[in-house]
Amino acid sequence: MDAAIGRSGGAKYDCLLFDLDDTLYPLSSGLNLACRKNIEEFMLQQLQIEEGEVPRMCLDLYREYGTTMAGLKALGYEFDNDEFHAYVHGRLPYDLLTHDLVLRNLLLSMPQRKIIFTNADRAHAAQVLNRLGLEDCFEGIICFETLNPPHNLDDEAEEVLNCMSSTPTAADDLRTVLPKQALEAKATDLTVTSLIGPPKSPILCKPSVKATEAAIRIANVDPKKTIFFDDSARNIASGKAAGLHTVIVGSSVLVPGADHALSSIHNIKEALPEIWEGEEGQQLEQFMQSNTVETVVLA
Repeated sequence: MDAAIGRSGGAKYDCLLFDLDDTLYPLSSGLNLACRKNIEEFMLQQLQIEEGEVPRMCLDLYREYGTTMAGLKALGYEFDNDEFHAYVHGRLPYDLLTHDLVLRNLLLSMPQRKIIFTNADRAHAAQVLNRLGLEDCFEGIICFETLNPPHNLDDEAEEVLNCMSSTPTAADDLRTVLPKQALEAKATDLTVTSLIGPPKSPILCKPSVKATEAAIRIANVDPKKTIFFDDSARNIASGKAAGLHTVIVGSSVLVPGADHALSSIHNIKEALPEIWEGEEGQQLEQFMQSNTVETVVLA
């Protein structure tokens, strides 16, 4: 880590935050589809949700909460987080992914700190990075367990989450001021959901701005000198709201909040040459110093 920080001293950016799934590898890999299939099977087999409701519910919760898991928790379904991840990710066809030497070389040439920021669990992140041949290209991983530590972790870890969720939202205020009868009523023109929003999830994840702010604190980075890469338009909007420079991946069209658009992560050098700003001069200087040393030794 120290070497990476030292190398980035003259660069415009200090840190690069990368989403994992459908960002470091394309959506066309088929892993996303396999993951959704496993989630739907979990909802059907483990939670006994009606088969006809599962596909729509799975998609609606993902759109509302960022992950179907977060949505299920918000609705009150009780299940073990590790068991969910083992069921959904543990059976994925990871052999669909292969080593990406082009991306590996690009990442290793970047002078900045590089950190994964994903909603997925740690085991899944490790599997994906290993399959892509990128396991040693990142300083660390901010994942599900980072943002949602078990209750038996130390107080400092829990304090990070507490400070992220201590600010009341407009929905919290409405829950406080509206009488119980109004909250329980099923009005015809104005539903309770439209008044206070959907139920809050106990899971902290993207696209919540709080999740992005927590990641910034955990990584100890300056958002003004950090670039965030993600394939989700909602996550990009949250990243921009948190003060990050943003790049939408998998699209050639800018989305709200995006500073750049990449149809593929492989196009990063053409679209963002400033990542390598100052590196050529530094490499030339190192080359000249190396030659000088060799000359002295040979003399």
